[in-house]
Amino acid sequence: MVQITGVQDKKLTAIFDPPDEAALPEEALARAASLLEQADGLLITTGAGMGVDSGLPDFRGTQGFWRAYPALAKARLSFEEIANPQHFRDDPRLAWGFYGHRLRLYRETMPHAGYAILQRLAAHMAEGCFVFTSNVDGQFQKAGFDVRHICEVHGSIHHLQCSEPCASQVPAIWPADGFSPDVDEASCRLLNDLPRCPACAGIARPNILMFGDGAWSDERSAAQHARLDAWRQRVERLLVIELGAGLAVPTVRWFGESLGVPLIRINLRDHEVGSSQAVSLPMGAAAALAAIEARMSA
Repeated sequence: MVQITGVQDKKLTAIFDPPDEAALPEEALARAASLLEQADGLLITTGAGMGVDSGLPDFRGTQGFWRAYPALAKARLSFEEIANPQHFRDDPRLAWGFYGHRLRLYRETMPHAGYAILQRLAAHMAEGCFVFTSNVDGQFQKAGFDVRHICEVHGSIHHLQCSEPCASQVPAIWPADGFSPDVDEASCRLLNDLPRCPACAGIARPNILMFGDGAWSDERSAAQHARLDAWRQRVERLLVIELGAGLAVPTVRWFGESLGVPLIRINLRDHEVGSSQAVSLPMGAAAALAAIEARMSA
């Protein structure tokens, strides 16, 4: 069980009830610890479930999404419908109400203890670790991971691009640091000025791959992927540890499975594995990582 409590500066922290030791999957945990000891490079692949222990919503199911955004529930807009670039053309204040709220939430949220455990698990490996994530929240950067070893396959909410990528725009992608959204949560609408493209003054949008998105600028993510490919070439005994990657958007799961290397899958719900090289842990990210680390220390 996870309880979320507010702390100073509006940041969030997670308080974990101690796991029931008798209920832990000991054999799987031991196998996971053994795989980590044998690897010389750790590929950390994550989906929305990784952020749940920090208090972030994973938008699992329409009802769960609408509980987080009641104004969108009233409008009967699902996550797939609001996360569409067309809204930045038709109703940009509604689009930025949703993404502005998320940007502010991610800025205020602190990474849970599992992020630090991952750094410690990879510290003894000759090639360290690389992150491949579908999350756009920037939590790995905030947790202190090397920014050169992070691949955000769906982009980042902390970067912006033009809603209608203009030919003269340089750079095509820029940091969102100068934008502080003021959102009316009751209506899910942006109250302050819309962010603008520095080249054409058109409305800016997050540099995130949305549903039905033909205008996403992928240069930043492509460069990250190239660095990941170069890193993988140096690793002789690669291990994938997958955390909170679901089946609704299976990009992360497919990528890890396609590499044909040992895999540790940590997922409370979608934990099934189809390979003898894979280990399944039906647990939350923070609890599973703590349990693995404890067994390695022992």
